[in-house]
Amino acid sequence: MMDTPNPADAMTLKLYGSRRSRAAIVRWYLEEKGIPYTLVELDVQAGEHRQAPFMGINPFAKMPALVDDSLTLTDGRPLPLFESGAILLHLAEQHANEFDWASSEGVVAHSLSVQWVLYANSTLAAAMFQAGSRAEDLERQLGVLNELLGAGGSLVTGRSEWGAADCAVQAYLAYLPIFCASVDLSPWPHVSATIEATLARPAYQRANGPA
Repeated sequence: MMDTPNPADAMTLKLYGSRRSRAAIVRWYLEEKGIPYTLVELDVQAGEHRQAPFMGINPFAKMPALVDDSLTLTDGRPLPLFESGAILLHLAEQHANEFDWASSEGVVAHSLSVQWVLYANSTLAAAMFQAGSRAEDLERQLGVLNELLGAGGSLVTGRSEWGAADCAVQAYLAYLPIFCASVDLSPWPHVSATIEATLARPAYQRANGPA
């Protein structure tokens, strides 16, 4: 379990995950943004993810899940969330203040962030995990991403800001050498450079290291 950066601050976020789960994506975002949280690691071998109280947070028994006690449901319980993409967007909106809702630019940035997070969690993830049978789909996506990443900056704004959209896409790309080791990335140098830069980020290393 992780200590908060400032123990005097009231804890509002509790992240549930396990080794080799997508909780690392959410944890990376929290670390990059300096958002205090507690990490609760569940023992999958012992079946803790299929027991109470976790089943009350995510009845599908999947990780990650987040409990945010700064917000409550109608019955007074702290807000529970599952699905890494939904959690990322919640954090971006409620805790990182990524979007300026008073400006059209902020509203546009939010919509584009939703687009990229959903793309990463569905389209890109599916192509990666089906790379053995549908290699052409992954190659086509990597070609497009290579062009976009070559422009530098955030996928949403094109500037130096790093946000939920970049976190989602970069996290999945960083999985490529692990889950798609047979894929030759040399045709896509900007994808390769993004993976190397991601792996070198201190917050990424903390998120993927021991609790």
